[in-house]
Amino acid sequence: MKILAVFTRVLMGLLLAASLAGCAGGRTYESTGEYIDDSVLTTKVKSAILADSRLKVMQINVKTFKGVVQLSGFVDSETAATHAVEVVRTIKGVKMVNNSLIVK
Repeated sequence: MKILAVFTRVLMGLLLAASLAGCAGGRTYESTGEYIDDSVLTTKVKSAILADSRLKVMQINVKTFKGVVQLSGFVDSETAATHAVEVVRTIKGVKMVNNSLIVK
């Protein structure tokens, strides 16, 4: 009976270790925690852009991966593109901003 209890504990430990390893992130994919953090950061960025009267939120798309924010879409001027990057850089948690905005 004692051997069965030890075997059960070892098996449970291995299952726990395997499940935790499945939640880890890598270079090309996010862990569950990183995904949630990036979702929150994307929401903060979109809110900041929406709150700024010089930017049009419907024309700027935001994607976040591991704290790096990608801005894409169309803006009316180079000044608006620069301003959008400046607004995003002020948000806590943003590591870098990739500006793929196109001036129309």
